[in-house]
Amino acid sequence: MRPLFKVFHNDETMEKSIGKLRKDGVRDEDIYVLSHDNDHERRSRKETDANKIGVSETGVGTALKNVFRSKGDTLRSKMKEIGFEADKADELEEELDKGKSLLVVTNQERVEF
Repeated sequence: MRPLFKVFHNDETMEKSIGKLRKDGVRDEDIYVLSHDNDHERRSRKETDANKIGVSETGVGTALKNVFRSKGDTLRSKMKEIGFEADKADELEEELDKGKSLLVVTNQERVEF
């Protein structure tokens, strides 16, 4: 099952969308936030209790490789590990380069952001 996603320009809008997802029954462990800025990503996850794509999602091998990769390469790698096609991961990483945030939902056939 492919992950579902939405790109956000505004953190407040993203927080409202995460609240709606939870209200609609999406489990916390299926909600992820990605950003090019590590501090911004941490703050967003802390404020929304969203998950990060870590070792349990990518595996130890990929997690170790990500230590030595650029931020863009790491983001693309994480997106691919949770189900994005390479082309889509490249496209979304370009959006993150522009300062946007990515909200990803896994294990769902359909959601309303």
